[in-house]
Amino acid sequence: MYSTDSYENYLNRGIKNLPQTTIAAERFSVPVPRVFVEGRMTVFENFSEISDVLNRNPEHVLKFVLRELGTAGKADGGRIILQGRFSQEMIAALIDDYVAEYVICSECNRPDTHLTKTDRTVMLKCDACGAHRPIRKRYVKKESAANALEEGSVYDVRIEAVGKRGDGIAKVGKYSLFVPGARKGDTVKVRVKKISGTLAFTEKVPG
Repeated sequence: MYSTDSYENYLNRGIKNLPQTTIAAERFSVPVPRVFVEGRMTVFENFSEISDVLNRNPEHVLKFVLRELGTAGKADGGRIILQGRFSQEMIAALIDDYVAEYVICSECNRPDTHLTKTDRTVMLKCDACGAHRPIRKRYVKKESAANALEEGSVYDVRIEAVGKRGDGIAKVGKYSLFVPGARKGDTVKVRVKKISGTLAFTEKVPG
């Protein structure tokens, strides 16, 4: 005979076995980096707060930021101090890149993930849907001359995506080029104004 009690027991057991999520996707919002320059140094004031929201080890986030900017820096309480002058826009773009690579699940687009290591491969595992993927190798020790960018040079690029702040994003080799006012699918001519690590900030060139 069908038992409602048995059904409820199975249902409760199933609910208990569901993956536990830590952050609701609709409530996941990364704070805007608070950044200011002091002489030849840049202070990233709310670094610890952002690391907490991302649910990542601050040392891991710091290592990423330093590597991408190609600079040195250190933790100072809840903030970090970077050697060199970097804008808020540059730091915000870096945090967006970190979130896309090390936080957001590529299957369900939720932030309920954690990093783990299988053999020598770092994996991103999702606690919400169970998906997992390797962290892609983004860095090479040497780059070909064809993939090297130079400040002041002009390039024809295709916009592959649009960032949260409205800038078009193109890829050239290992570089992400930010193009103000460009839309996804556009092919534009740009001049590189500044290169920082693997980020390049550009302006459109009339063509």
